[in-house]
Amino acid sequence: MKWSESHLYTLKEKPADAEITSHALMVRAGLIRKLAPGIYTYGPLALKAIRKVEKVIREELDRRGCQELLMPMVQPRELWEETNRWTEMGDGLLKFENRNGHSFCLGATHEEAITDFVRKDLKSYRNLPVNLYQIQTKYRDEIRPRFGLMRGREFIMKDAYSFDLDLEGAQESYKKMYEAYQAIFTRLGLNFVIVQADSGNIGGNQSNEFQVLAESGEDGLMVCEEANYAANVEIAPRKVKPKQGDQNLQEVEEFATPGLRTITDLAKSTGLAENDLVKTMFFDASDGGDKIKPVAVLLCGDDEVNAIKLKNVLNLTNPPELLNDKEVKELTGASPGSCGPVDLKIPVYSDQALEGHTNFIVGANKDDFHLKNVNFERDFKSEGFFDLCLAKEGDECPEGRGGKYKAYRGIEVGHVFYLGTKYSEKMGATYLNKEGKAKPVEMGCYGIGVTRTVQAAIEQSHDQNGIVWPLPVAPYQVHICLLDPKDEKVSGVAHDFYNKLQENGVEVLMDDRDERPGVKFKDADLLGMPLRFTVGGRGVENGELEWVERRLSGDKSAKKTVAIDEAFDLVMSWLKENQK
Repeated sequence: MKWSESHLYTLKEKPADAEITSHALMVRAGLIRKLAPGIYTYGPLALKAIRKVEKVIREELDRRGCQELLMPMVQPRELWEETNRWTEMGDGLLKFENRNGHSFCLGATHEEAITDFVRKDLKSYRNLPVNLYQIQTKYRDEIRPRFGLMRGREFIMKDAYSFDLDLEGAQESYKKMYEAYQAIFTRLGLNFVIVQADSGNIGGNQSNEFQVLAESGEDGLMVCEEANYAANVEIAPRKVKPKQGDQNLQEVEEFATPGLRTITDLAKSTGLAENDLVKTMFFDASDGGDKIKPVAVLLCGDDEVNAIKLKNVLNLTNPPELLNDKEVKELTGASPGSCGPVDLKIPVYSDQALEGHTNFIVGANKDDFHLKNVNFERDFKSEGFFDLCLAKEGDECPEGRGGKYKAYRGIEVGHVFYLGTKYSEKMGATYLNKEGKAKPVEMGCYGIGVTRTVQAAIEQSHDQNGIVWPLPVAPYQVHICLLDPKDEKVSGVAHDFYNKLQENGVEVLMDDRDERPGVKFKDADLLGMPLRFTVGGRGVENGELEWVERRLSGDKSAKKTVAIDEAFDLVMSWLKENQK
């Protein structure tokens, strides 16, 4: 593509609404342009990168016997009511009525639609297994879209669905897709880890996320290299040793703590470590119901409640929300910071790290007062001890070998789920087994955020000058900077090189604008194509071109001069070597 014939416009300044580097770079490089909050138009360069990701996905899935189809983005309410997700999905599901008063939603995901498609054809065990996928636009009505394509409302996604006779077959399909995802993200040139994850409201009890490592990633990851174990911090288990407290239980005493509403302040006042103090937090376990269903959670003063773990302990569909200050006051009679478990009339759940604690301090449910020498069972009842807190770097990994967690940040680009029979039972997707008995099919679902993957590649690979594309995702493989477009000899060399590369299947962008060299070099760094050639008057007179490999700033520079008559062969050899 010649720049002079393209619709490509770059920006010098960072857009005001860009919170992370990749978002800013995509806007500045003309890859995306906002149409509305969370909704973007993909420019020609972005679309080329998207199509490359899609091509790799199709090749790896087709190689494993998956079949592509395309389902509607608009879905009827009746399908979602069969699984109760019309209400369970909450406000993230964009709902509307047509002119006839019939209710629909924009597809946030397609479990219902694909199950409806398959159930009409299943007759017997001979029809299984089957694995179907699509690459299609999704819409989720994010309350606060941000980070460009990372958390947008409209996005492109690959979603696949497997249907099997039994658990063994479903696990085999899961393994096949897991391996396909490994191959996909490896081929795309991304640095990623695979972690255990929560299944959320999709359902099922087994899932893994594929996370591209990046410092600005939304997700916290806990990785233990000793045990070869990794998990999203949402579910990463903690291994703690029960504390051996003083077995001489003291009498409860109330004492004044004026103005001490935080654990830090209380620790300074009492001289105790934050880890030796106990804090009480309050959550609504109504799972979206009209009436609040409060529960209390006890934990060590320096720990944080993990809402996903709490959701799973309480067997809820969605993570419970914290009660606000007013709700806490109405429930306990005290403001947050002065509350505790004694005399509460609601369920109390305790983190496992508190097991063995005795004679500890808690709020007195009376503003500016606390109780000391409080003990389990004697002074209040707990539902038990559970793993309820966020894991932290340095925590011992529960998988053994004495390894410690190391914390990373990641961008989720893929997720594989084992669903079981959650959807097939509710929607009547059954088959007749060899004995002629109707059985629900076992299902799995598998998603890749296509547009998110493109931005994740940029977030992982950029420097202060711009994008540094991994070769498999780059919109163009070669970028030619023609410095003297009005010089016939120089222009002729550039066009001959450009044409020969194109004729041999090389994707090449030539900047033939009538612009200053400095502008062209800055734009070349911003766009970040893997290989750049500078064609200028002085070099052409010497029979040379400047060769520059776009690498991260900290990497060893790859800038050299090459003979004009050798440049083509060198490019073809370089591409062959680097496309392995």
